[in-house]
Amino acid sequence: MAALVGRLAYLQIYRGEELAVRATAQRMRPQTIDAQRGNILDRNYKTLAISVGADAVYAIPDSIRDVEGTARQLAPYLSLSEPELTALLTSGKSSVWLARGLTVETAEAIRSLALPGIKIVQRPQRYYPQGSLAAHVVGIAGADNQGLEGIEYFYDETLRGTPGQHATERDAAQRSIPGGETEFIPPQAGYDVVLTIDTVIQYLAETRIQEAVISSNSERGLVLVMNPKTGEILANAIYPTFDPNYYQEVSVDRRRNIAITDQYEPGSTFKFVTAAAALDLGLTDNNRTFESGHVWEVGGGRVRNLDGRAFGSITFREAMERSDNITFAKLSVEMGPEAFHRYIQGLGFGRRLGVDFPGEIAGTVLSPSRSGQTLQWANTGFGQGIAVTPLQLLSAISAVANGGSLMRPYYVKEIRDAHGKLVSTTAPEVLATPISSATAGVVSDLLRSVVANGNGNRAEVQGYYVAGKTGTAQIPEGGVYGDDVVASFVGFAPVDDPALAILVVLYKPKVESAFGGVLAAPVFQEVMEESLEYLGVKRRQEARQRSSLVTVPNVMNYTRTEAQARLTRDGFFWTMEGEGTLVTDQTPAPGARVPAQTTVHLYFAQGELEDVEVPSVVGLSMLDASAKLSAAGLQMRVVGSGVAAEQLPQAGARVPKGSVVEVRFKL
Repeated sequence: MAALVGRLAYLQIYRGEELAVRATAQRMRPQTIDAQRGNILDRNYKTLAISVGADAVYAIPDSIRDVEGTARQLAPYLSLSEPELTALLTSGKSSVWLARGLTVETAEAIRSLALPGIKIVQRPQRYYPQGSLAAHVVGIAGADNQGLEGIEYFYDETLRGTPGQHATERDAAQRSIPGGETEFIPPQAGYDVVLTIDTVIQYLAETRIQEAVISSNSERGLVLVMNPKTGEILANAIYPTFDPNYYQEVSVDRRRNIAITDQYEPGSTFKFVTAAAALDLGLTDNNRTFESGHVWEVGGGRVRNLDGRAFGSITFREAMERSDNITFAKLSVEMGPEAFHRYIQGLGFGRRLGVDFPGEIAGTVLSPSRSGQTLQWANTGFGQGIAVTPLQLLSAISAVANGGSLMRPYYVKEIRDAHGKLVSTTAPEVLATPISSATAGVVSDLLRSVVANGNGNRAEVQGYYVAGKTGTAQIPEGGVYGDDVVASFVGFAPVDDPALAILVVLYKPKVESAFGGVLAAPVFQEVMEESLEYLGVKRRQEARQRSSLVTVPNVMNYTRTEAQARLTRDGFFWTMEGEGTLVTDQTPAPGARVPAQTTVHLYFAQGELEDVEVPSVVGLSMLDASAKLSAAGLQMRVVGSGVAAEQLPQAGARVPKGSVVEVRFKL
């Protein structure tokens, strides 16, 4: 009995040691199970990015007896050479990926080889069914379905979901133990992200900017479309573009969303900011007059207009219509750096707007605390020496359009789960109210006048009452301004109930008339008209005026042929003066009410003009004064009637050929 007890005790001890050995050798070895990455959809739930099953090939080196033979047979089907494959297969790893995203034909060919240790499996791969549409917004995902750029990167945690695990009990040799413990935690699919992008408007914008970049031989182009009341970005089109399914074929620079990540000098499109600040401070109104001469000496430097013209005595409204640099430089200096900077920053410049997109920059704005910057601040007044992002400029004009409120721009409208249930939605957010609603109304009216009567006329859309501003900004290189320019137009419509705000930018166009009003405004016009029609915004009928008088059409920035055709169609006669290619001024002014068949005098100038001496016309009749100034290569603006009593500039002054001389006539 004792012996029996002793044997039992021995067996118990042995069994206990055996269990202890098993406990140390056996482990729950987890295998990660990929979670389905969520989709990216447009605002109307059209799919822009989706995960699909794709064949991939991996190797288990320990199961391969003939490494060199395996490498030789696989090499024709993969992007790896025989030496590269041999190195991978002898790396000492338990398993190694050889290729992902195989075509069906390649996967079937490898499978038919029946190579020991070579496995074909299905792995999720990101696919972009719309190709290049909205590519700069959607971004890209990597080989392991991880977000790398764009919305894919910014919302990666939302899209990728939670991986699952399948844990099985294995022995010391990593073999599954029959009947051993198992544990399964299912993966949770990622959420779907619904963008504010409308693919119809996006397509329209992409089509038009591609045409414009090619026809103007520009380096790059952009169209940005926003709902000015909410901050929703409806289109973000950049050309040249790329297909995110083949993103490796293009450079990182080409994939960059320059609407967010790049800055540029806005030029005259920035003048609405100066106008808003000066009006809000009570420093000007539509009828305040300014003297715009050949050049304005300020802060140890000079300010002049792009084409070197002098406009003489003009109202603030006319300065906006004609995009007079000197007027806006004077207003900037009059406001002072502290006050002007407050409005610039309040309208979203020099700081990040908090858009839900990676890589947003703040732009560059002068510090108001530094002294000795009078000239720089004068230049800022007309958009030179300040750098902004396209998104900042469009957000700022949207603040004007919606009554003075700066909205946070955003790309994601809502987030839904894999079953379509709403998880969260983005509510419009007011960042600041930098100007009063009254000021916003006056600026909107001025911007409307730029299109109706000024150099923004090519942006007009009949029945939609467009408001906007042109810009032709020189590009600084090495501390000086060269010959390259950025041509742009920014605006909104309809002016009294804005539905859309649009910015068009063409970088470094290589054509003769590389002006914003000539190149960018027509792109704006096409995108605005087609988009408003698509959204169902009704056109307004022009009010008929019961009068024997007719309205002078706006042919500013028209070519000779275009201006002649328009005036002839509307029943006007015309004369032409100057050697330029585009209409730079016209008399009577656009919008004037005159008798039918009136003669409209067109003036053409381009580039820096030669200086001429202003002759004296005091004491002359209107006809003689006009003839004398015309002979000198100058234009005349008539004030009053009778005999010439005063003139500005004075006789003897030297001004660019083609400048306007204001002559006051008295009876």
